[in-house]
Amino acid sequence: MNDKGNKNRWLGLLFICFSLLIISLDNTILNVALPAISTDLGASQAELQWIVDAYILVFASLLLTMGAIGDRIGRKRILQFGIAWFGVFSLMAALSNSVEMLVAARALLGLGGAIIMPATLSLVTASFRDPKERAQAIALWAAVFGLGAGIGPLVGGYLLEQADWSAVFMINLPVVAVALIGGFFFLEESKDEAAPSPDVPGVLLSIAGLFLLVYGIIEAGVDGWGASNVVTSLGVAAIILVVFFAWESRTKNPMLPLYLFRNPSFTGANVAVTLMFFGMLGVFFAISQLFQSVQGYTALETGYRLFLPTSLVLMFTAGMSAQVAQRIGTKRTVGLGFLLAASGMAVLSQITAADVSYLGLLGGLLMMTGGIGIAMSPATNSIMGSVPAHKAGVGSAMNDTTREIGGALGVAVLGTVINNAYLDQVATLKTQLPPEAYGIVSSSIQGAHAVASQIGGPVAGVIVDVANKAFAAGMADAMFIATFVMVSAALFTLIVLPSEISCIEDDCEDEVDFGTLPEPVAVAGD
Repeated sequence: MNDKGNKNRWLGLLFICFSLLIISLDNTILNVALPAISTDLGASQAELQWIVDAYILVFASLLLTMGAIGDRIGRKRILQFGIAWFGVFSLMAALSNSVEMLVAARALLGLGGAIIMPATLSLVTASFRDPKERAQAIALWAAVFGLGAGIGPLVGGYLLEQADWSAVFMINLPVVAVALIGGFFFLEESKDEAAPSPDVPGVLLSIAGLFLLVYGIIEAGVDGWGASNVVTSLGVAAIILVVFFAWESRTKNPMLPLYLFRNPSFTGANVAVTLMFFGMLGVFFAISQLFQSVQGYTALETGYRLFLPTSLVLMFTAGMSAQVAQRIGTKRTVGLGFLLAASGMAVLSQITAADVSYLGLLGGLLMMTGGIGIAMSPATNSIMGSVPAHKAGVGSAMNDTTREIGGALGVAVLGTVINNAYLDQVATLKTQLPPEAYGIVSSSIQGAHAVASQIGGPVAGVIVDVANKAFAAGMADAMFIATFVMVSAALFTLIVLPSEISCIEDDCEDEVDFGTLPEPVAVAGD
């Protein structure tokens, strides 16, 4: 890095964070606008699902490819292109006058997100070569990601009270402008100067395999794990990904060098990130439905009651986690975060009443997000510190891909747990309702409330009471599963993840050295 780039690295980080804010806001702000979109465009529930999933499918399937391309052509260049792309198709989404146009815009936004996300983290790694500075910069990166994801529903709820649903896309434009202009002046270019020729078969196999994998997981949360489309999608994805890894192990210039997985700092942290987002997104999927569909909070109320306090705690703990990791090591910090998150989920698993108090929920949620914040940035730093600088884009893309897969799995698995318990308990209504009404009630908690509002009278009260209790019971079961996953993640981390980050390549200049810090007390597994 030249003297100018070294001098501007912290100011550059500010605009990297603005770029990241575009993605983290967009991931959550849309959810609160779906009812308004349904009313205005006449979208069905299945079409609303595609408005959400079109982005996720394209985003998740292209992350690895875009990370590798960024290493090759330049991370600043591809970031600037991705930001401009995101601005153009945010405008297209805002101006959409049909469901089909909006789905297409969301898919194209997914491509922009896949370009931006790995470029931000790889630029952080390339800009901050000192291990301590890099750890702090990644902690700030993680804090901004958590803040954006948390305030998205709050901002969305406010915008929907002031304007129509298109505002949730128009809000991206000023953020895009700031990120573009600031990044142009204060970010330095970096790339792999010895980039090999493109691995075209690897690119095609990874895109197809990841697309089918994420599609299968998403559909499992809707149709069930035994549905033919789910089994087919996951089966074909498994075959393609096996072929992908076989190809990558044999080709001369692999897109994803498999030697990286021999390093426990890389592999252990990627598994940890997968489990982390399994728990966090799965829990928020359940809790947000409890707030809005069961307890009746509006989107804006859900934003400031649920997402604002939890995102602030996540931002604070992620920001301080670098100092904790420098004191006690990566392994113990990530393990501590998982145990704290597990404690919060254990508290939530004891809540079986639909009318639980707000403060009763908030305590467990803050413990959970505080633990996730402590674990997130050291795990991310372990991934990025274990890859050589010229492969920063690939390392960043792996980190982002595991986030997406873990989150999709969490929503699908915990959603299935909730749905099974819900179906068991609402079965008592089968003899009291017409078949068509019971079908709607059994489809979702939202359907139950809709049927109750149409029927009215004492029967409506019975439907709401049974459905709310059934959902709360299912949520308690899901929180227990999430607790088990977090405890397992803590044990895995303490066994597999090294205390000090190491790079597998001899010439890796990013190897972390904690030699100037007090030696941590040895424990089993070190």
